[in-house]
Amino acid sequence: MRKTAPLLAALLAGLVFGLGLLLSGMTDPAKVLGFLDLAGHWDPSLALVMLGAIAVAAPAFAWARRRPRSLLGAPLQVPSSRHIDRRLVLGGLAFGAGWGLAGFCPGPALVSAAAGHAQAWLFVLAMLAGMGLFSLLQRAKP
Repeated sequence: MRKTAPLLAALLAGLVFGLGLLLSGMTDPAKVLGFLDLAGHWDPSLALVMLGAIAVAAPAFAWARRRPRSLLGAPLQVPSSRHIDRRLVLGGLAFGAGWGLAGFCPGPALVSAAAGHAQAWLFVLAMLAGMGLFSLLQRAKP
């Protein structure tokens, strides 16, 4: 049971997250691209989703920063770095370009792929290829 509880908690969190992505429209590439189309027919509805997510997450992060361990006893690893370097900027640009081209980011793409959408499967395969390439490049570094 000790090893099962974290897995069940992760499954529950993933299901709630996926449901939230479905309900908010984040799994619909057309809706996401409409949000990113600032110069055209901008759809601001996803901004409300993001503000809602921040409102829910901010108190939880504040609470987590004061605790050394999670409710299930695992060490908490809350990012604390405020350093902005070239790798972070390039990664952010690559993420934004991929999001703007495909209308998917990783979470919604996984939810859409699980729902059987072919476009999402293509995105997930490309994402996994990119992750594999990054891993190979990291291992090759001296």
